[in-house]
Amino acid sequence: MPPKVQQKSKEQKMAAAMAGGKGKKKKWSKGKSRDKVDNKVLMSKEQWDRLHSEVPKMKLITVSAVVEKLKLSGGLARRSLRLLAEEGKIRPVLLSRAQQIYTRSVGGEDE
Repeated sequence: MPPKVQQKSKEQKMAAAMAGGKGKKKKWSKGKSRDKVDNKVLMSKEQWDRLHSEVPKMKLITVSAVVEKLKLSGGLARRSLRLLAEEGKIRPVLLSRAQQIYTRSVGGEDE
């Protein structure tokens, strides 16, 4: 049998419990922060040229795709897609209140 361990008295246990306390209080995390995107609200000459050269070659053209590719604001991307559609460079597939989907204009209309 192992040797008998000396038991603490009630007063000693109470004093140990009072002295310990809770330690440090838990700190709240600041949460994850995203980097603020700095999308342009006016087009530069370079962005205008890229809009007319790259966007009509894309298979699936949405507002968010143009925003990501050219670093434009959403409103500017919507207006520029509408302009490209009027010029006939892209063709609308779905135009709803929430989402506009365009595709490239191929030579002859197959529908």
